[in-house]
Amino acid sequence: MPSCYTLKVCADFAAAHSLRDYPGDCRRLHGHNWKVEVEVTAHALNAIGIAIDFKDVKSAARDVAKRLDHHYLNDIAPFDRINPTAENLSAYFYRELSTLLNTEAVRVSAITLWETERACVRYTEEDKQ
Repeated sequence: MPSCYTLKVCADFAAAHSLRDYPGDCRRLHGHNWKVEVEVTAHALNAIGIAIDFKDVKSAARDVAKRLDHHYLNDIAPFDRINPTAENLSAYFYRELSTLLNTEAVRVSAITLWETERACVRYTEEDKQ
């Protein structure tokens, strides 16, 4: 059975949003202290036994989170066009981090975005093989 390593790092940011066309209180401006869990998978290790350096994953996650930190998400692309839901934010992180981190040896496999301590969404993309 082939080896598979899953590395996980966390980042956080604070941001406000309002959900367009939402039939409840979340349609009004409100904020969250978001937590992002990034999962990266690899099937092999390099010569010193590392799949990818944790600091590289942390740095990329912090860079993407910083773009949103202390902003009104509805004003930032692509959320000026699509609703800044937890689901859409998790997909955004997945795609942005995939661009920054994916190589032949390593790929972003999942993003879990926590809106509160008790509510999160996990986003992944099915393998298209």
